[in-house]
Amino acid sequence: MPVKIRLQRHGKKGKPFYWVVAADARAKRDGKYLEKLGTYNPNTNPATIDLNIDGSVQWLQNGAQPTDTARAILSHTGVMLKNHLAGGVRKGALTEEQAEEKFAAWSAEKEKANAAKVGGIDKIKADAKAKALAAEKEVNEKRAAEAAAALLPEVEEVAEEVAAEAPAETTEEVEAAPAASTEEE
Repeated sequence: MPVKIRLQRHGKKGKPFYWVVAADARAKRDGKYLEKLGTYNPNTNPATIDLNIDGSVQWLQNGAQPTDTARAILSHTGVMLKNHLAGGVRKGALTEEQAEEKFAAWSAEKEKANAAKVGGIDKIKADAKAKALAAEKEVNEKRAAEAAAALLPEVEEVAEEVAAEAPAETTEEVEAAPAASTEEE
């Protein structure tokens, strides 16, 4: 029975989520599988991959053939490297300790690269957010200035009307006040 390591689609329309499985090559894409090896979520940035490395290496050593996409995922997580190093140990080119040391060094380097990518993405998001906030503040200041400019003529007209009415009232009151004081005398 030919075995393939392939992706099995789950999730909803427009939001795929995949299981990485070892399945009979004749089985349907989302059908029966022999073993679930892990998950792959392309919706996150960077894509989330959770994989059983030792189980995947065991299937590869038993002759399972990965599909192109599954091969890329296995290579990204280090399964292909670990399988290659295990072949070197079987042939006597490496010891088990040397193989583990090489794999650990590769894993540390890969982890550092992923952390740098996540940090870069976070920085880009923060910069975009700061630019959007600055643009929004600028637009709000323009709106406030336009509103003040639109209200300024109205305020001036009202002030002129009040000023025109106020002196007339005050002069009448002033004229009436001396007349009243003369009447009291």
